[in-house]
Amino acid sequence: MPGEEGAAWRLCAPTALLMLALLVIPTLAVFALSLTDAELGASEVRFLGLDSYRDLLTDRAFLGAFRNTALYVAMVAPASVLLGLLLAMLIEAGAAGRAFFRSVFFLPVVSLIVAMASVWQYLMHPQFGPINLLLRLLGLGAVNWLGSSDNVLAALAVIGVWQALGFNMVLFLAGLAGIDRTLYAAAEMDGVRSAWERFRLVTWPMLGPTTLFVVTISMINAVKVFETVATLTQGGPARASDTLLWMIYQEGFVYLHIGAASAMAVVFIAVLLVLLLVQTRVLDKRVHYT
Repeated sequence: MPGEEGAAWRLCAPTALLMLALLVIPTLAVFALSLTDAELGASEVRFLGLDSYRDLLTDRAFLGAFRNTALYVAMVAPASVLLGLLLAMLIEAGAAGRAFFRSVFFLPVVSLIVAMASVWQYLMHPQFGPINLLLRLLGLGAVNWLGSSDNVLAALAVIGVWQALGFNMVLFLAGLAGIDRTLYAAAEMDGVRSAWERFRLVTWPMLGPTTLFVVTISMINAVKVFETVATLTQGGPARASDTLLWMIYQEGFVYLHIGAASAMAVVFIAVLLVLLLVQTRVLDKRVHYT
């Protein structure tokens, strides 16, 4: 037994060391920096303790970025999950063209986000963009999608849904492929005839674990929004599109306030951990229930 235990530790050692070097130590370093007023180029570093976190609670810019991120997640996650499920079911039900439609809808996932953001910038141009040209043809007024505080977050959310749609669709397709077809036959024998009843009584319950995973991944990816903000709005106009990652980047790499940026990063990591904890708790309840 000691020999087997030693072999197990030796096999785990490379992975454990990599996790320690690339994950644990940098995280601890960020937390340590968050307790100071460290700035790049500063000759002295003062220990502030939890003052940085208290300041965040009263920082209107940070609270605004937190609110914008929460609103963005609230718009992107449900829409991308529901539309991803709808597309997956339509593709699964279709007899022809499955490979084509899978490839078309998965393209945003493999495309370079910065390049595609530039395309969206053209599409949403207030004067020459095709979207506003279409609105004018329909007799509606043009909308300043990215230049108005009232519209910019919704416009970014549309891009976020488009970006996440293909990935969610593929996950749901995998979940649908794993459903035993005999369940549908048994449901039909029990009098379930309509497509809605088959979905409600068979498909939806069997997609429970997949749906939970897709929802969690969608929320985490939405919280991490950065590329579209950096490319299209830089947090504007008037901080209406400030998000957590964009503000962390600004504080750390533009204003060089390493301590403040580290405190924001710790809060950001805490948000991600809460989302993962919720997923784990729900999965555990499902396992115990079944």
